[in-house]
Amino acid sequence: MDASIETKVRLYEKFWQGDGPSLILIPAAEMDPYDLKDYPERFHDPLAMWESEMDRAEPVIDWPTDGIPCIRPNLGVIFVPSMAGLPYRLPEGSMPWPGRPLSRDAIRAAQVITVPASETMILAMEFYMTHLESGRDDIIAYQADNQGIFDIAHLLYGEQLFYDLANPEAAPWLKELFQRCHEFYAVSTIQIKGILDEPLDGMIHGHGTPQGVYFPHTGTRCSEDTVTLISPEMIDRIILPETNRLAQTFGGFFVHFCGRHPSLLEQMCRMDVVHAIDLGNPEFYDTRQVMEICAATGTVLHSRLASLPGETWLPYIRRLAALTRETGARLLLRPTVFPATREEAAEMQAFWHENT
Repeated sequence: MDASIETKVRLYEKFWQGDGPSLILIPAAEMDPYDLKDYPERFHDPLAMWESEMDRAEPVIDWPTDGIPCIRPNLGVIFVPSMAGLPYRLPEGSMPWPGRPLSRDAIRAAQVITVPASETMILAMEFYMTHLESGRDDIIAYQADNQGIFDIAHLLYGEQLFYDLANPEAAPWLKELFQRCHEFYAVSTIQIKGILDEPLDGMIHGHGTPQGVYFPHTGTRCSEDTVTLISPEMIDRIILPETNRLAQTFGGFFVHFCGRHPSLLEQMCRMDVVHAIDLGNPEFYDTRQVMEICAATGTVLHSRLASLPGETWLPYIRRLAALTRETGARLLLRPTVFPATREEAAEMQAFWHENT
């Protein structure tokens, strides 16, 4: 591991122990969340995928930020579901789209033993081998993006999942479905951790960006976007037990979800196994309230946070630093307003460190 990354890892070790300031991941350049130029070709070409990801991570090296330069094979939401047989398509200018959902029998027939030989796992392994063979230790490879158990179930089974949730007679099948999703999630994640030489209960993760965070006691990140469509009661009854069960393998979770579901935010933050939370749509929430929830539950807010209309980077960072102090929240901030020059980025980082 490069010396500069080792220095940042030590910074994160202190952060997770409650020492020092909140941290900030300042982008090195304006860039789209996903590089979609020639994406269908790159999807099937691990070397081209690696080169594209490296191009996005290179500017982070030596940039004034607490983020660790990092890359991953950008294979989209179908990464794990396709291992269970879900078809997909690659429209031009888009990330992968899931195909027709599978039947119960098709899901039952899917064999977790085939994960190492699945198309997306082979593509991921070739990507990681390319990085290992490059000898580049100044940029870290991290886990491919992963959906949570409920998201995987929705991708595999489609909207029938919601009808079955309302049918008490389908309960045995749903238990079986979630178990299958659990197995594919766990086996695929463990295989990737093996090639990354990463402990089960720790990781560096970039959360779809070229700037990673070191998690010494959290082994996996998941997206549970579909959970925003169900009730708090269903979340308590289904999602929280499944999350707890999977956390026994990986120590804890960094959880992301899009949309607006205030109850889901609170329910996830109250879980001991959820160590960090990200809001895909922070503009749908009251920032102070989110920070207060995170502070009260000891959950790290690792998220973008919305700016006010017309707000530039200095008023933005002053406002959020003040809220951080007032609420006692611990943040890994991904700012939505940031400067374009190295000098101003260094000012932003220094101000954040000094005032949080």
